[in-house]
Order: sequence, then C-alpha cells, then structure tokens
Amino acid sequence: MFNPSPKQFKLVKALLFALALLPAVRLLVFGFTGRLGANPIEFITRSSGDWTLYFICLTLAVTPLRRFTNWHWLVKLRRMIGLFGFFYASLHFTTFLWFDHFFDIGEMLKDMVKRPFITVGFIAFVLLLPLALTSTNGMIRRLGGKRWQWLHRSVYVVAMLGILHFWWMRAGKHNFEKPILFGTIVAALLLVRIYFAWRNRGAGVAKSRAAVQKRQVTPTPT
Repeated sequence: MFNPSPKQFKLVKALLFALALLPAVRLLVFGFTGRLGANPIEFITRSSGDWTLYFICLTLAVTPLRRFTNWHWLVKLRRMIGLFGFFYASLHFTTFLWFDHFFDIGEMLKDMVKRPFITVGFIAFVLLLPLALTSTNGMIRRLGGKRWQWLHRSVYVVAMLGILHFWWMRAGKHNFEKPILFGTIVAALLLVRIYFAWRNRGAGVAKSRAAVQKRQVTPTPT
C-alpha cells in the first residue's frame, strides 16, 4: 500500500495543483496568441464546462478509489479537486455572463427562459456555491460532520444537472458522445457508493445481531 510521507504528499499535492491549473493557463496562452479559433467565446465556454465536469467526476471518484486501494491520504486531496471544479464552473458562468451578455442580468434571464439548458446549468452552479463556501475546516466544525456530509452529497445532484445541461446543449447537433461518457462515469461512481453503503449497513446489522446473541448466551449473575 502506497502511503506517502509528509514531504512526498506535499509534492503530490503541488503536482496536482499545477496540473489542475494547466487548462486555465492553456486558455490564457491561446487568448494572447490568437489561437482560440473563429469563436473565442464558444471555445472558452466549452473548455471551462468540460473541465468543470472532469473535476466533479474526479471529486466523486476519490472515495471509491480510497476504498478500493486503502489510500486514505487521497481524501486530503478531495477538497482541492472540488474547489478546482468550482473554479472552472465560475469561469464557465463568468464567460456566459460577461462575454455573452456584458453583465446584463435582464438579457441573461431572458436567455435562460428561452433556452432551458442554461437554466439547468445555472441551477447546478448555484448548488455548487454552498459546497465551495463550506469547504473549510471551520465550516465543517460549525455544521457538524453529519450535516456537512449530507450537504456535500448534493454534489451528485450537481453532477447530474451538469450532464443534463451538457446533453441539452449538444441536442441541437445530435452529438451525445461526451454527455453519455460523463453520465456513465457518474452513474458508475454512484452505484459504487450505493454498494459500499449497502455493504456497511449489512455489516452493521450482522454486528448488532452478534452482540444480541452474545448477551443471550451469557449467563446472568445471581
């Protein structure tokens, strides 16, 4: 079992941070060198949207991967991965609000009514906000572990809304390859989580029964 030392873990975290920034750096480089194509806004919007889903899927994959490999240190990376998902979601939304509508809220709302896939994407972004805001240790203590866990399980709802947003966006061109891929990944990760929850519940029931049987066979002192 790979268990990095504190120094090795810092290197892993720094490497992951650098890799997670690469898509944003790529957009900057392409922007300054005129390589964003004929429609730069569409290029930025699609790239940031794709990377939002990539990081959400990576966030959801941490727990199953930890359970299968016993690499418990992976949990320490989940917060950073999730925040990068929020970062690219913010870039995705800001591109839509700024370059598409020049911060005209009224026009943005009209566009949302006209195109439901934008409404779904906006709802997903709004649901991401409390997850990002409660990602600190202080907020975990304030909310309490159980309430914090229940809140952050809504990331599955965010993922499904993001995939629906992507699906509807691609419907006009009948190009569903990526939405299907993302949907399959999220469904598989959700099924793995359900499996582990079912297995843990079964183990808990068996443990309770064993405890009851032990009490029944233990003679009562007189």
